[in-house]
Amino acid sequence: MACALIGVAGCVQAAVGTFLVTRFCARERKARPEAGLPPVTILKPLHGDEPLLEEALESFCTLNYPRFQIVFGVQRANDPAIALVERLRDRHPDIDMTLVVNGAMHGENRKVSNLINMLPQASHEILVVSDSDIHVGPDYLNQVVTALTKAGVGLVTTLYAGLPATNTLPRLLSACQINHNFLPGVLLSRYLGRQDCLGATMALTKTTLGEVGGFEALVSHVADDAVLGRLVRARGEEIGIAGCMTWTTIGEKTFSDLLNHELRWGRTVRALAPGGYLASSIQLPLFWLTVAFLLQPHAAWPLSLFLCGWAFRAVCAFIMDRTVGQRSLLPLVLLPFRDWLSAAIMAGSMTGTRVDWRGHTMHVTPHIPPPSTPVTPMATSLSPGERRVS
Repeated sequence: MACALIGVAGCVQAAVGTFLVTRFCARERKARPEAGLPPVTILKPLHGDEPLLEEALESFCTLNYPRFQIVFGVQRANDPAIALVERLRDRHPDIDMTLVVNGAMHGENRKVSNLINMLPQASHEILVVSDSDIHVGPDYLNQVVTALTKAGVGLVTTLYAGLPATNTLPRLLSACQINHNFLPGVLLSRYLGRQDCLGATMALTKTTLGEVGGFEALVSHVADDAVLGRLVRARGEEIGIAGCMTWTTIGEKTFSDLLNHELRWGRTVRALAPGGYLASSIQLPLFWLTVAFLLQPHAAWPLSLFLCGWAFRAVCAFIMDRTVGQRSLLPLVLLPFRDWLSAAIMAGSMTGTRVDWRGHTMHVTPHIPPPSTPVTPMATSLSPGERRVS
């Protein structure tokens, strides 16, 4: 009975989350560019080629914003992303683009080391840090800057949905995790008062960045976005959410890639907030309803409840997918498998600390110091590992 109740509660949460996401997207307003908006520097750390990388970066070159600079950064002179940046320069000669090639390492987090190397080339006070696999709409910067200029806001982030590079099964299942669980969960937790910083966008001023210790304060952490959010919150400032949706490329080619990526994510979240991570199991209603059926296989009601839960969850998932632009119907058929896969990944996340991230193997520790205390290393380098597919 307990499993059945958790499953029903999970279905209710799915409905609430779906409502919040659809309401958020319906309220998106097209911000008009204004001459008085401050100039912005976008920091784009790159590492090799990725599926849809050119399309993602192209979306930042077509922003409807009066004045902005894009600083790209790589750590190897033979990085294939360099050729892509050169093509973007040729196509958009009017955009201020800078490419930084610098292999200096300042700590264990290579992305943050890349950002440290890039920062001296940033021309403007407002900084927007965005991962390489993020796709945006033309009004992205207008929405981000508008949110950042509100009183009391020290950092702005954006919601993001999953965009499969192709409709292969691993990529569709990965998009399910983001669109059906992560995205509505973020909005629901926001509604309940929690403020998280998401790596899709980290927008703040150089002044704020310097006052929280600069990128150097993040370089030993796997979850650099979460740490930055905590440092800003410790100053008494809020983390705002821009009124626009962004999309992250889902590039996993194999189930092994999918498992490695989600285990990394799970172990990182568990290290940040173990209680909240355990509580998030309520987002797997079909797993709990299946367990309820397996515990009472001869009773009729558990099977009926499971089938009703599946249908209800499929309706929520269908609405969510259409809201964020996902069109494939295959994930709706695989919802029970997706929940069981998520449950297995959650169990695996509880017993390990290893993460493979951008060709580097690291360990996450189960604790991040409170924001009021000096930041100490959260991750230690082990040895070169497999490249993470994000």
